[in-house]
Amino acid sequence: MIAIEWLCDRLKIIDQSRLPHEEVYLELSGYQDIARAIRDMNIRGAPAIGVAAGYGTALGANAIKTTDMNQFQKELSEVIETLVSTRPTAVNLFRVAERMKKVAAFGKDVEEIKKALTDEAVKIHFEEEKATEKISHLGAELLNDGFGVLTHCNTGPLATAGHGTALGVIIYAHRQGKKLRVFVTETRPRCQGAKLTAWELKQAGVPFTLITDSMAGYFMKRGEIDCVIVGADRIAANGYTANKIGTYTLAVLANAHGIPFYVAAPTTTIDFSLISGYQIPIEERSPEEVTHIQGMRIAPEGTQAANPAFDITPSQYITAIITEKGIIKHPLGEGIGRVA
Repeated sequence: MIAIEWLCDRLKIIDQSRLPHEEVYLELSGYQDIARAIRDMNIRGAPAIGVAAGYGTALGANAIKTTDMNQFQKELSEVIETLVSTRPTAVNLFRVAERMKKVAAFGKDVEEIKKALTDEAVKIHFEEEKATEKISHLGAELLNDGFGVLTHCNTGPLATAGHGTALGVIIYAHRQGKKLRVFVTETRPRCQGAKLTAWELKQAGVPFTLITDSMAGYFMKRGEIDCVIVGADRIAANGYTANKIGTYTLAVLANAHGIPFYVAAPTTTIDFSLISGYQIPIEERSPEEVTHIQGMRIAPEGTQAANPAFDITPSQYITAIITEKGIIKHPLGEGIGRVA
């Protein structure tokens, strides 16, 4: 399964919204299509969003007809702005946008810039693949044979356009021959754990148990969880981490039970410009994701629902952050500064 594939004049992605029931692929030939796919969560996961935005920028640039440099730069800015307006929390999207802007600023003519942008998009994709491979290998060292491991949301190849972050660690440890007891939270309200993580683990041949989000404390109390490992959508310079809603709850529970809590993420997910994680913008999604499941209403008509997509986990609840440049331990802020 290849989550994202560049076909030179279009981007091929697996439609995550159709999983696990159907394995459907979409071919996106314009930047508007890619922006829509990101917004509608046909493609999701911070690294994967960044990769898709890189290719979207290249496609948008290639579609610009003018040879006038000023006009080209103006239209390219509109392309990039459309892409970065799709999701506010995942920093990978914004880092990619800045990289593409820098590439465009140094070209001598329009055709040279178009080629350079395409090359940069391919490079970004390759870098994410290598980074997640390294994260998987480093993180697997933290998982002992026989461990009970709990993970939240979805952090595999689907979410990263590579090997995966938290889920990549679990899959690689399994391939090493370690017998893990993997617990997967359903991850309400969109159930990415039940739909996507369960599907990816099944594809990889990794045994797992699906639980509801509210069961985590029960299994921790029973001594069945030896560590928690999650991904991240943005990590601030002080180590505070934004991840799928419910992550903070798991971190507090893990702390109360003396269980290590790991975050696995590439350094492209670190926002060195933010001193505190509380500066991270939190995406508010449609209340219908809470009041409905698969389009079917589960709450009474007229029910008011809140739907923040992410929460912030303070650094004191995080045991370590696993990056491709090494495992960052406490004090997290100092460790993050060393990988800048």
